Amino acid sequence: MLFVIVLAVSLLANTAPTHETGDFTYNGFRSANLSLDGLAALSSHGLLKLTNGTKQKVSHAFYPDPITFKNSSDGAVHSFSTTFVFAIIPENSALASPGFTFVIAPRREFPGARPSYYFGLFNEKNDGNSSNHIFAVEFDTIENSEVGDINDNHVGIDVNGLVSKKSSPAGYTENHIQGFRNLSLISGKAMQVWVDYDGVQKQIRVTLAPVKVDKPDTPLLSLPFNLSPIFKETMYVGFSSSTGAILTPHYILGWSFKVNGQAHRLDLSRLPRLPHKKKKQKSILLTTGLPFICLFFLSTLVFAMAYAIRKRRKFAEVLEDWERDYGPHRFKYKDLYVATKGFRDQELLGTGGFGRVYRGILPTSKIKIAVKRVSHESRQGMKQFIAEIISIGRLRHRNIVTLLGYCRRKGELLLVYDYMPNGSLDRYLHNQPKVTLNWSQRFRVIKGVANGLSYLHEGWEQVVIHRDIKASNILLDSELNGRLGDFGLARLYDHGANPQTTHLVGTLGYLAPENTRTARATTSTDVFAFGAFLLEVACGRRPIEAREEEDMILVDWVFSCWDKSDILEARDPNLGMDFVAKEVELVLQLGLLCSQSQPTARPSMRQVVQYLEGDLTMQELSSLGISKSGLTFANHEGFSKSIMSNPSSSDKALSQMSSVAASLLSGGR
Repeated sequence: MLFVIVLAVSLLANTAPTHETGDFTYNGFRSANLSLDGLAALSSHGLLKLTNGTKQKVSHAFYPDPITFKNSSDGAVHSFSTTFVFAIIPENSALASPGFTFVIAPRREFPGARPSYYFGLFNEKNDGNSSNHIFAVEFDTIENSEVGDINDNHVGIDVNGLVSKKSSPAGYTENHIQGFRNLSLISGKAMQVWVDYDGVQKQIRVTLAPVKVDKPDTPLLSLPFNLSPIFKETMYVGFSSSTGAILTPHYILGWSFKVNGQAHRLDLSRLPRLPHKKKKQKSILLTTGLPFICLFFLSTLVFAMAYAIRKRRKFAEVLEDWERDYGPHRFKYKDLYVATKGFRDQELLGTGGFGRVYRGILPTSKIKIAVKRVSHESRQGMKQFIAEIISIGRLRHRNIVTLLGYCRRKGELLLVYDYMPNGSLDRYLHNQPKVTLNWSQRFRVIKGVANGLSYLHEGWEQVVIHRDIKASNILLDSELNGRLGDFGLARLYDHGANPQTTHLVGTLGYLAPENTRTARATTSTDVFAFGAFLLEVACGRRPIEAREEEDMILVDWVFSCWDKSDILEARDPNLGMDFVAKEVELVLQLGLLCSQSQPTARPSMRQVVQYLEGDLTMQELSSLGISKSGLTFANHEGFSKSIMSNPSSSDKALSQMSSVAASLLSGGR
């Protein structure tokens, strides 16, 4: 009798997990022993809540002990099965943050993992790496075109990265009833998932259904895939999630898992209840005094409209004189908000020192654009905004990113550019890029940037000094042509005049040595930065690479290769043997020529273009008097890696605009 009682109690309680078999069941998590980090927490009602009201954070909830997944003899992965019930309850029924994943991984911690659509599992550098050894099933509620998402409501099987091996819109096929039925992952309703792996057939099956529907015979996803190379002998199982800009709580109500067998059925009657939004109770006044309320509302509306009209006339938008003289097209904030889908996280292209850049599509013209929101926290923001409008608002060149227009709304500053679908050159050169540019593509980019910079120095009505030439500021269009962008630090002055900038700005590694002495930017300092850029593109290395023993200075290394009569040794090994030796030698020697410490010894950008086009013959470096002592790297103690000092009020381009700074911050839509 005692044995029967003990057996009954054990069946009613959560099954005690065992390391050997990987067999456990949680009908709610009231007394569960899980490993939680980030935002994950257990509620008093027994819910596993993966996310809360904190933005841009990660969340992990794992069974605490490792589970043996492999045979020690042949290394094959055992069959396994899991089922769980989840619900996603968004605060806004039309919008959601990224979803969550069921994950099997060799560890419970993921150092460097990013929030938003990285699910708290990956980051920009390790996404897709075979060394991750991660298997996941994603329940995604946003569409990220960069990783091939099919829509904003899908289930996918992921291996080592965000690009799903197979995915499908969320839904199910009910047994004995024909037709596929769609499910909304953000409906707020509970749904049940079954994930099964057949270790013999090497087959992954994922099935989804509403919580009260029996497991469908037809899985949502079926993928032949051998997990043996992915799994290690022991792995951890659990859930991973993260938040973006929109808050969406993810809940797990119950969970069952088993190796070498079918996961135990969940007792749906014992699962905890989901939280519900409180319904507003009908006011007695609404039922008894409706006519009075309508009259009051109508009167209030009339007065409000009259007040709004008067206020609109009183506070009509004022267009400053500088905008009439210099300003390009001015966009409506509403159009940019719609174009970028409310500046959603998945539309984010990148983040810089002075703001964030989003992609978008204008609602009327359907033109693809990039919108830069100047950072509110940046003291430099307003000056950068003015500088970009003045400097590139009227520039027109095929190798310069076109500024289409701008927008001002209260304290928000937005610049609208042509959309460059291939992003920045930096992503193709560094951090183990997935796509490597061949030499002909790189050489075309180099010549394009040189032509653009020559136009800035000599081809426009004023001299424009860019002051921040580097690979991350070179954008690539749909045909991989290089375009010079980010004119936030640019300065203008008349031809024949002397530049008046007196504050040091730019990025360490591209700064000319005279910058650190006088802080004065000239066309020669741009040429020096372009020389560092030439070496960066040809060698596939940054101007400075931090090392434990001593930093590697790229210009010194290239010179040493030239000094031993083997300058081609400095080329990017990713080029293989597919390159034109004369062109590579030309670029490397030209990079050294532009990197000379004496400004007068550097060529002009017009001469650089002539060298690259073959209109001028490049002399031997030895005949030009280049020596190691003449290649001085501007590295002084006290300078940070990215030097962005505030330009003084004496900067000519900005001093002319000082009177409008305050009105810019307070005015506008």
